[in-house]
Amino acid sequence: MSGADAAGVPRITMLGKAGCHLCDDALAVIARVAADTGAGYAVRDLADAAPEEREEYWDKIPVTFVDGRRHDFWRVSEDRLRAALAR
Repeated sequence: MSGADAAGVPRITMLGKAGCHLCDDALAVIARVAADTGAGYAVRDLADAAPEEREEYWDKIPVTFVDGRRHDFWRVSEDRLRAALAR
């Protein structure tokens, strides 16, 4: 995790899994945007998620959340992520 808000909660969370090339690509975008904006981020492994989350998101990873709300899946748009963080 890199940085967090005043309450210690990262603004961006990515749900992914090891060995996922889309997750690696998404994380590169997230890390770049987080560094530029000062937003914190965390990465969660889908293998450690609750069964309901695994069922819902398995075929959508990586899934990106901003402020706890689902933002993107499969790919992360740098422009959309920056816009969401600006809100």
